[in-house]
Amino acid sequence: MLVEAARKVRENAHAPYSNFKVGAAIRSADGAVHLGCNVENIASPEGTCAEAGAIAAMIAAGQTEIAEVAVIAGGPAPVTPCGGCRQKLAEFAAPDVRVTMATLSGETLVMNVAELLPGAFSAAHMSGR
Repeated sequence: MLVEAARKVRENAHAPYSNFKVGAAIRSADGAVHLGCNVENIASPEGTCAEAGAIAAMIAAGQTEIAEVAVIAGGPAPVTPCGGCRQKLAEFAAPDVRVTMATLSGETLVMNVAELLPGAFSAAHMSGR
């Protein structure tokens, strides 16, 4: 299950400044699961979000299409991806791709990419350059 994979990789997060650990798991179109966790840097905002790390792992594995996403954090409510990660997800996922956001206590929020980022900037905006 993607949420469990995200939960497990969350433990590897490097979050010494905020102590807010986040894990992400992405299933690519070939069925493989790619993981990422947040990596903070003292020179904020130079860190990396969990979602961005999972996308990078997917690309490094030679895949370019996201089929499903799970994100988990330790907050009291499910945490949505930041704005930049929403755009990154939209780069590799169809608008109807499911994104499950979860808490450590088991609460979940499920949305699709289009709900997370209505009006996403896309290649269609680049036509006519």
